[in-house]
Amino acid sequence: MSDMTQQRESLDVVVIGAGVVGCAAARELSRYRLSVVVCEQGAEAGQGGATKANTGIIHAGYDPAPGTLMARMNVRGNALYTGLCQDLGVRLDRSGTLVVALSQEDRPYLDALLARGRVNGVPGLCLVGHDELMKLEPNVHRQADSALFAPTGGAVEPYEVALALAENAARNGVWFLFDRAVSGLEPLDDGWCVHLGTQELRTRFVVNAAGLSAAKISQAAVPEKHFHMHPRLGQYVLLENRPEYDIRHPVFQVPGPTGKGVVVSRTPDGNIIVGPTAEDTDSDRDLATTDAGLRSVLAQAHRSVPTLDERLAITEFCGARAIIDERDDFLIEESAPGFFNAAGIKSPGLTAAPAIAEELVRLMANGGLELVANPAFIPTNEPAILFRDCRTEEQVQMIHENPAFGRIVCRCETVTEGDVVRAIHRPLGARTLDGVKFRTRAGMGRCQGGFCGPRVLEILSRELNVDPLLITKCGPGSEILATRLRPEGDSCA
Repeated sequence: MSDMTQQRESLDVVVIGAGVVGCAAARELSRYRLSVVVCEQGAEAGQGGATKANTGIIHAGYDPAPGTLMARMNVRGNALYTGLCQDLGVRLDRSGTLVVALSQEDRPYLDALLARGRVNGVPGLCLVGHDELMKLEPNVHRQADSALFAPTGGAVEPYEVALALAENAARNGVWFLFDRAVSGLEPLDDGWCVHLGTQELRTRFVVNAAGLSAAKISQAAVPEKHFHMHPRLGQYVLLENRPEYDIRHPVFQVPGPTGKGVVVSRTPDGNIIVGPTAEDTDSDRDLATTDAGLRSVLAQAHRSVPTLDERLAITEFCGARAIIDERDDFLIEESAPGFFNAAGIKSPGLTAAPAIAEELVRLMANGGLELVANPAFIPTNEPAILFRDCRTEEQVQMIHENPAFGRIVCRCETVTEGDVVRAIHRPLGARTLDGVKFRTRAGMGRCQGGFCGPRVLEILSRELNVDPLLITKCGPGSEILATRLRPEGDSCA
């Protein structure tokens, strides 16, 4: 990065934040001959905020109020996802989604969502009665009255989307700076100076996609247009997939004033995810799950799918959505010359991300950013082939060519040493245990890393040539090892 900044007097764009919106913006900018840098306070792309901890639903677009940015970005983003996932090698389950009326009293809400969706331009929406609902979802509560079916809805792994976008942006020349929090912004005659502690980046344009930190970043740049934000916590439970409660479509209940309600969905990896709660708070640091929150999630989920068995829970986690106090919509605008906010990107932010990226590039072009097509742009990623997904004859060949594929690191998810090494050495590869986990699923199984964690740490240390004491779970402050029990190089023989 130092060589790059020395070779140019100024960058074209600095993107603040490597969540799904920041990564989508970076990838969209990489289509053009521009110098782009992404600054992220975390250790890897997609590891913080709402990107890491959400349901992974690709929403159809019937929920946002007509005429809002959320509605427009949702429908456009949904339409972009099929091609985007094909290009980037991301798994997309486009099975459709269901909003279930658990009683006749809920039916007017379905009628309202249907009408709203049609105004928003959502294709294929329809209402289904009890009998058809039971055919679509045999494990939904037998007393459910009806449902709204949205065939364009689906599911992804959200961190997989962010990592794939970041990797493709990096392949196309975007630079990523991790573990770099923005400490200040200073307007210049021809752009902005972005302060990263002792480092400075001079740029013509800034994109503020900093999630829960977006209000603070915006206030530092444009104090006269300050807005206020708070986190809305959402707790989730992840369960094993079992035939007695298998779900073919994401199943929503009638939404409430603070969100779309608790959803029961099957992830592309095959687990059942249940959640979230909607708990407004002032703290964006306390992401601890609570007994009350988890009981609430499971109680509401049982109303949709009564056969769910919480004894088969693998893990619980909590995410924080960024809520703007002054508006119930995305904030996507040029707030000062060359400074663009992409703030308050709550649900359906994952779905809307590729459309938000298009909108940001359009606004920057209107603001003077010259868009010259990048002739070397590569729209695709190299396939991330995992050992467990290959046929037996392919696995034999992989082991023959590289014996590391014959050494199992994670027994729960059948992840090999070869898989971990590949994840580390991919473009913008893994640097942390969570980075390996999100790329390979090592640590996502029943033991939650109890067996594979030490081995993954050892491989990271070896492949990155880093002291084991410096290997972290998810960045500085989450070091796994505290100290050495004996001097380095000392033998216990």
